[in-house]
Amino acid sequence: MRSLICLLALLAAPAAAQDLTLTGVMTRADHEHYREIPFKVPAGTTRLTVEFAYTGKDQKSVIDLGVRDPERFRGWSGGNKQSFTISDAEATPSYLPGPLPAGTWKLVLGVPNLRAGAEAHYTAHVTFEHGTSFAGFSAAPIKPEPGWYRGDLHMHTGHSDGTCLSMRKAHVPCPVFRTLEAARARGLDFVSVTDHNTTAQNQALRELAPYYDDLLLIPGREITTFYGHANVWGPTAPMDFQLGSPRAPTLAAIQSQVEKAGGLISINHPGQPSGEACMGCGWTVKDADFSRIQAIEVVNGGALRLPGGAESVISGIPFWEARLNAGFRITGVGGSDSHDIEISRVAAAGVGYPTTVVHAQALSQPAILAAIRAGHVFIDVNASRERLLEVSAASGGKTAEMGDALAAPAGAPVRITAHVTHAAGGSLSLTGDGPRPKLADAALKGDDETRTVEVSGDGQRHWLRVDVRGPDGKLWLIGNPIYLNGR
Repeated sequence: MRSLICLLALLAAPAAAQDLTLTGVMTRADHEHYREIPFKVPAGTTRLTVEFAYTGKDQKSVIDLGVRDPERFRGWSGGNKQSFTISDAEATPSYLPGPLPAGTWKLVLGVPNLRAGAEAHYTAHVTFEHGTSFAGFSAAPIKPEPGWYRGDLHMHTGHSDGTCLSMRKAHVPCPVFRTLEAARARGLDFVSVTDHNTTAQNQALRELAPYYDDLLLIPGREITTFYGHANVWGPTAPMDFQLGSPRAPTLAAIQSQVEKAGGLISINHPGQPSGEACMGCGWTVKDADFSRIQAIEVVNGGALRLPGGAESVISGIPFWEARLNAGFRITGVGGSDSHDIEISRVAAAGVGYPTTVVHAQALSQPAILAAIRAGHVFIDVNASRERLLEVSAASGGKTAEMGDALAAPAGAPVRITAHVTHAAGGSLSLTGDGPRPKLADAALKGDDETRTVEVSGDGQRHWLRVDVRGPDGKLWLIGNPIYLNGR
């Protein structure tokens, strides 16, 4: 074999001490041959990424790419991919997900075409990850700039109990792409597919992400227990959900898994009682540590189809406000809880209804999750696509937006400003656990309105939220609180 492996070395950065760079050169002697290039995968690896490139004097030279682990063949992408990722939960199309055994793996390089006198120099960067955190299916932000991004954080596909009509008009388990099509039709920027207690949908999301390159796909799952449901956003690794069993004896055990993986956990539809319509719904978990809960689904799509809308008999708003009154800073979000894609054809139901609108530094998984954690969120109950609610508070030269805390000593003036667009005919309302001033002019007459009101700090902890209601009094937009003297 005249193929020369020029370098097999550790990268210099300490944080990536076990990552590798493989380089070599193919010559005419390698034409129509396969070369297997060995490399070591360390124990405990949970994700492996290979970035492959080659150059040569002859632009028609081709090197195909595949990989073997110590036990089996793991995939072949030929010449159609320059990189691939394999993890225990999902993998780049062409490759098989599953455990990554330690030991000697081999890059399989095929040379279907290399002319006489030509050389092809290749480089393969091999990166190993050892934790359960996951940065996203997209290597770069879909949009790198700050902005308000609209999404749906709760939806189901055929990987659990999501259905749609087949070509012959039968209700069948619905493929993931139908949910993504519905999200794009609703004008969303991001979605999280949260099938019950499974991550199988993530393999489909990995495959679909390059095609839906204008829609951020965030991995999720709905932890469905006998005592309540909760979404987990971000991680792809398996997690125990059998609350009350030896595998997950307490909620704290589940929360520890989520935290270790860098994910967020959100209580779903806490106001809906458990029953035949929704087994285990409501929230009856004992000894729940709400300081380790990042979000609560205060508006569920099912509630919107009942009298009262967002404030129907199964609304999650009272549950959320009780936690706020107890001193917890928890972000209020919405989710369609879509189970039937066909209902998305109806204007007031389905994917994106309601919409969670997030003020993030970029349209990327880390930025969206960080903004949700911070509370920089409002809920567009009617999925308007264009309504905007921006709320800020200022006192003592400091400012805060929704989700932030602001110092307000006794007697200090606090100036609250609300900017609302595309809500003509609606009106502002203020909610909180302390004195709430009355707006002199709460009515929103135009499509771009700003209102300001001043309160006086009393040195105590309080929360204050600005909402927008329609002419019938129903909620259009639900803001997240600004916390006065909060930690």
